[in-house]
Amino acid sequence: MTIVAALGSCLIAGVFFIFSVAIMRALERVPGGMSLVQSINLVIINPMFLGVFLATGVLCLVLTISSILRWQQTGSALLLAVGLLYLIGSIAVTMIFNVPMNNALAAADSTSLDGQRTWSEYLVNWTFWNHIRTIASLLASASFIISIAQMR
Repeated sequence: MTIVAALGSCLIAGVFFIFSVAIMRALERVPGGMSLVQSINLVIINPMFLGVFLATGVLCLVLTISSILRWQQTGSALLLAVGLLYLIGSIAVTMIFNVPMNNALAAADSTSLDGQRTWSEYLVNWTFWNHIRTIASLLASASFIISIAQMR
């Protein structure tokens, strides 16, 4: 279970990373970038992405609960911390910050001045929180790998 959680958090970190370092920067530079992001936000809600994103969250929840139940075993504290890191830094940040911004962008008219203001704010704020998700998911992946090594 820990290996699958490590792989899942690594995949999600990669998705978040490419958005932070390339995709959002590219979309900021092209006419119609706002419309493209609106389309991406619809397409990303698919079984493959959500399966990895949410299944990793479920595994982290199970590992977190398991670490509490087996508190005396080696590595339990690390598993607890790592599970919470992914759950808070990836899942919660997404739900609290990125999804509401995606919804606001979806409702915005790309041809209006207000829509363009929403787009400008979105680029800065969404990307900031995406950096947080990237770091949290990457740290979770690395920490899962460390916990696997400690268990051996």
